[in-house]
Amino acid sequence: MTPKKILRRPQPADTSSWGQSLPPILRRLYAARGVQSDDQLQYTLKHLASPMQLRGIDRAVELLADAVVQKQRVMILGDFDADGATSTAVAMLGLSMLGVPSVDFRVPSRFSDGYGLTPGIIHRLQEEGELPDLLVTVDNGISAIEGVRAARELGIKVVVTDHHLAGEELPDADAIVNPNQPGCPFLSKNAAGVGVMFYVLTALRKHLRDRNLLPNPEPNLGTLLDLVALGTVADVVPLDHNNRIFVEQGIRRIRKGEARPGILALLKVAGRDHTEISSTDLGFVVGPRLNAAGRLDDMSIGIACLLVDSPDEALRLAQELDTFNRERRTIEKDMKSQAQELLASMSLDIDGLPWGLALFDQDWHQGVIGILAARIREQTHRPTIAFAPDDDGVSLKGSARSIPGLHIRDALAVVDAKSPGLMKKYGGHAMAAGMTIARDDLELFGKAFDQAVRDTLTPEDLEAAIVTDGPLASAELNLDTAYLLKRSGPWGQHFPEPLFDGEFKVVSQRIVGENHLKLVLQPAEGGGIIDAIAFNTGPEVPDYTRSGARVVYKPDANTFRGRTNLQLMVDYLEPLG
Repeated sequence: MTPKKILRRPQPADTSSWGQSLPPILRRLYAARGVQSDDQLQYTLKHLASPMQLRGIDRAVELLADAVVQKQRVMILGDFDADGATSTAVAMLGLSMLGVPSVDFRVPSRFSDGYGLTPGIIHRLQEEGELPDLLVTVDNGISAIEGVRAARELGIKVVVTDHHLAGEELPDADAIVNPNQPGCPFLSKNAAGVGVMFYVLTALRKHLRDRNLLPNPEPNLGTLLDLVALGTVADVVPLDHNNRIFVEQGIRRIRKGEARPGILALLKVAGRDHTEISSTDLGFVVGPRLNAAGRLDDMSIGIACLLVDSPDEALRLAQELDTFNRERRTIEKDMKSQAQELLASMSLDIDGLPWGLALFDQDWHQGVIGILAARIREQTHRPTIAFAPDDDGVSLKGSARSIPGLHIRDALAVVDAKSPGLMKKYGGHAMAAGMTIARDDLELFGKAFDQAVRDTLTPEDLEAAIVTDGPLASAELNLDTAYLLKRSGPWGQHFPEPLFDGEFKVVSQRIVGENHLKLVLQPAEGGGIIDAIAFNTGPEVPDYTRSGARVVYKPDANTFRGRTNLQLMVDYLEPLG
């Protein structure tokens, strides 16, 4: 494993004013994540921020209410990732529940359309005779200047719902609902696209209720919270209090089996028991299988899986998505090997690498470059952009992943300001972004990106670090703690799952499955022996039985042959001494 600094999360000195009913370990963990009151741990729906704080929501609701009354055709324009898929499903199901008589959806092709609402999509709808009365974007649209213009020129009303950062110019839509648009007072700027759409639906329901226009019985929008939870976790948005409410409520529905058949089927094909899932399962089990459709084929398959009511059909679609995910893993593995060779050709020493990496290979797949950029970023601890050939033969599509300290979209804005026209288009978040450049401009772009990174970061920022919650006492190293932590989330971005470190004697070690290290540990200060496993270490590892090891881990419950025991999931380890 690549050497890392191990840093311990600061622990507030006093938490006596709140959390009196919590076990001490939870009070310590929550306080270290910024929780300062019991209210911040209340996850009932009444604690959600009001949708009426969202700028533009009144006008959006009026347009959607008109669609109900006037029986208009509504088209949802989605996106090809998990947030886009869940946003589309929430919009489809929710608007139908609230009385919109005709709702359909389209998802751009990652390969032929590119991201978001474009004039090409509008023109294709016109050619097919499928023009709607009202078009609603979900998880996209805030940068669709030309696409919105093309729609409105044909008499289509447009409601943009999005959460991405706005550019200098906003689209001339009939309504824009986006917590990150200028002048929006909504407190939860971290809402995912699916959360924004859910808010629009709750505001629409209130509007229709006030006008006595709701179907009878009144629709329960809470049935959509499993989808909201999945999209929120899969999009890796920060889990502020508002987002934790969404995720916790959705997970409760899934555990009770009250989820969409497609979500239950995706868990089934992954071998997960839905009654025991956590937010981690949504992010690392369900999300990737859903994303695989948009990466390799057509996200419509993923959306169909979320929309279908038949458990048997849901299982068939989930199996198809699982196949896509296996194919994606194979492609990713090959691309990572190519990237390793490319890195080696750039420098024999990581210190000689550019601060901002811009990598390209003719054979890389557009649908997997985001994952590849994340893997290389993890290995090098440098902001990384992976490029693949665009279908036009003259452009490259890039996907960027950043490190703490660098807002990647802001860095791209600096590149754009200093070298106008170098990027044909770009957009994104603090930690992830996308762009298109001319193939001939790759070297120039790489230098400009590297300089933008150097102007922002310091050498210390490039030192890989792993942040833990310190050690667990021997008395805390048990199954009860593992169960407590699993049920005490939801954990996620900016509210990280607890991670601990400590010194251990290594009683034994062996490689299993070619790449995984199985360990038997004993706390250095004494105590019982504990099983542990470190995944994907490779076959060549130090002999830790001689030196002992400092281990960074998560306690977990492992069931084998009917018996459940504590097992430490090892994130990182290094020899002592």
